[in-house]
Amino acid sequence: MQRDLCGDQEEDSGVADFELESLFEITFTMKFPRIVRCVAVLLFIAGVDSSFLSAQAAVASPAPPVSSVAASRVVRLRRGINASGWFAQVYDQRGYTKEHFQTWTTAEDIALIKSMGFDHVRLSVNPQPMMQNHRPDEIPAEYLGYLDAAVKMILDRGLAVVIDLHPESDFKARLTKDDSFVQEFADFWRALARHYSTWDAERIFFEILNEPEFSDRYRWYGVQAKLATGIREGAPQHTIIAAGARWSDDDELVFIEPLRDPNVIYNFHFYDPHIFTHQGATWGAYFWHWVKGLPYPSSPESAAKVAAGVPDAVDRLAVIRYGQDHWDATRIDAEITQVAEWARQQGVPVVCNEFGVFRDYSNPRDRAAWIHDVRAALERHGMGWAMWDYSGNFGVVTKKDGRSVPDETTLRALGLIITAAK
Repeated sequence: MQRDLCGDQEEDSGVADFELESLFEITFTMKFPRIVRCVAVLLFIAGVDSSFLSAQAAVASPAPPVSSVAASRVVRLRRGINASGWFAQVYDQRGYTKEHFQTWTTAEDIALIKSMGFDHVRLSVNPQPMMQNHRPDEIPAEYLGYLDAAVKMILDRGLAVVIDLHPESDFKARLTKDDSFVQEFADFWRALARHYSTWDAERIFFEILNEPEFSDRYRWYGVQAKLATGIREGAPQHTIIAAGARWSDDDELVFIEPLRDPNVIYNFHFYDPHIFTHQGATWGAYFWHWVKGLPYPSSPESAAKVAAGVPDAVDRLAVIRYGQDHWDATRIDAEITQVAEWARQQGVPVVCNEFGVFRDYSNPRDRAAWIHDVRAALERHGMGWAMWDYSGNFGVVTKKDGRSVPDETTLRALGLIITAAK
């Protein structure tokens, strides 16, 4: 048969070829029926899968949400400073008193902030002194009066203000497990937002919660959405500022999905690496208090010298690793680039409203270099920023004889200069 099929009958080659192909198909099908059936099934599935996956891709990859935040608002948050210790983190035994509110930060301080080139103030406000048990929407008028005076003082200098709810850790811990307390906090936010709903929406921003302490990212996403809804019900026009879980870290921000509300700016805090920015601190990681004079940028040699003074081997290793990691401007930019890429993909604006270095045990030159590198990376990616803080132990000013004295080294690192107060 093979000789017949392959014979030299060129005058009828077309017919011969057709007959050859048909006979081959018949023969192959008869000898290997299971293979033929399997191939047919696989081809069918492949066709269905390709159509199904194409449809799935269209559903699973929606276009990034278009932010409705006006550019005129985003631009007001380019260069900010945190006003700490005024309405939050007040550790004076007298507590949150009229005298404290009127003397901690004055009109002269706000004028100095303006003259140093800042365009907004992030005003930390602890809600705990204002929230009445089971009556959170009944905010004491006297307390609101003090807060109003501070906000007005900032606005009167032509600055924008972020009202940042900044409670203590025990308050945030309740939010992680108590649904009823989440509702109370949402009611409080609704009342506070309603109070300011008639104030300048172009220059007043509402930050949902400073540094959430949620280990469960998914719970925080739900809690934040609930709180944002309360704010929006109270103030339909104002811009909200949201964050990721676990102390507003950058890697937590890139985890979350944007809220359904388009009038939201997203923020993160940047203190990496903490072993440098918090060296000598007596809070956070216990061993930080042993670390002093740690240089930036980091190198194995300089880190090893500081590590020698750390008593515990595990903690020494953390210092040595800091040196091996070669923290410098390039490494910082690589970290911030991840946030910038997330913002681009999601189509939302992002700011960094806390970064800084503990002053007491860091070399002033190295501290300034780190601040410069973070600020430059943020600006390179078009992100506004707010340094931590004005006059605290990370401050841009120091207090001497009751006067606030600007630190010119820090100002230069921030790209700012002092101008005549207006």
